[in-house]
Amino acid sequence: MTVYKLTCVICPLSCSVEVEVEGNRVKDVRGFSCPRGKEWAVEEVLSPKRVVMTVIRVRAGKEPVVSVKTDSPIPKERIRELMSYLATLEVEAPVFIGQVVVEHPLGLETKVVATRSVEAVETREHA
Repeated sequence: MTVYKLTCVICPLSCSVEVEVEGNRVKDVRGFSCPRGKEWAVEEVLSPKRVVMTVIRVRAGKEPVVSVKTDSPIPKERIRELMSYLATLEVEAPVFIGQVVVEHPLGLETKVVATRSVEAVETREHA
């Protein structure tokens, strides 16, 4: 049996939670103050997930990159793979805050959305 000691990050109480695991089965959870904390601790031990934040290159933009994030947490073990994939992408300016840049990257149940806007470079027509 393994006992994981965690500090809950769900609310400002920062409860010290202990999760007892035998094999792939949770035997006991102690120290949480709310159901959300218990749920988080079990997920953190059995299948941790994270929201991924990074940047993607922008073609013809006033900025060379745009900041993006996944709209939901993804399995922690897939983060490196997702980061490598996003490093290969380039989007066309303009990009707007909240714009979905990639839907279901690598078959994941998430979307990658822009967290800021990037205007397009103005082109001048010659008369």
